[in-house]
Amino acid sequence: MLGAALGFPVTLCVPSNVSPERKNILAAYGAEVVWTDPADGSDGAIRKVQALVAAEPDRYFYANQYGNDQNWMAHYRTTANEIWQQTEGQVTHFVAGLGTSGTFMGTTRRLRELNPAIQCVSMQPDSPFNGFEGLKHMATAIIPPIYDATLADANVFMETERAYAMAKELGRRSGLLVGVSAAGAVATSLQIAEQEARAGREAVIVTILCDSADKYLSERFWQEG
Repeated sequence: MLGAALGFPVTLCVPSNVSPERKNILAAYGAEVVWTDPADGSDGAIRKVQALVAAEPDRYFYANQYGNDQNWMAHYRTTANEIWQQTEGQVTHFVAGLGTSGTFMGTTRRLRELNPAIQCVSMQPDSPFNGFEGLKHMATAIIPPIYDATLADANVFMETERAYAMAKELGRRSGLLVGVSAAGAVATSLQIAEQEARAGREAVIVTILCDSADKYLSERFWQEG
């Protein structure tokens, strides 16, 4: 979108098993896409980008969202402060999925400054092979240079099927059409809410609905059950 609007060419390396909607969106914006092996996930795309840049360093500016400190700093400066303001400082838990990890890293660092008692919980897929486009199973993936595993108070490993079910639930009962990773974050938040309720504690849990469903409506799970 930015490349088209500002008039510079954009080359993206993308696993070839991303959704048809995502492929159509990239084509509509005129991006040059280098498709990578779906079995290699986002790590395969990262390796391909690095190879392209190494071969022609004068041709490309490599944004490197996985290793660019401006990624997490954007959330440190904005997202965390918005959460604090909109909850009037009452937030007790923050939940976010781990892709580049920038949202979780930046928001957590700032929230900790505002109130060290806030519990920050990361969510990631429960296995290397999963249905979460963009999220990383950190144990088997290339670790983003901006990721700090010590920041999370807890880590939740989310099953793909559970996130699918939550995506359908949110659409049909709450009028929210969100992507699978966003649904996984909601499922994690509800899990924390149940734990806090059993312990007799009140909680204000905030998560990020990082993606809408419009890139995933061709997925079969929407029509199942």
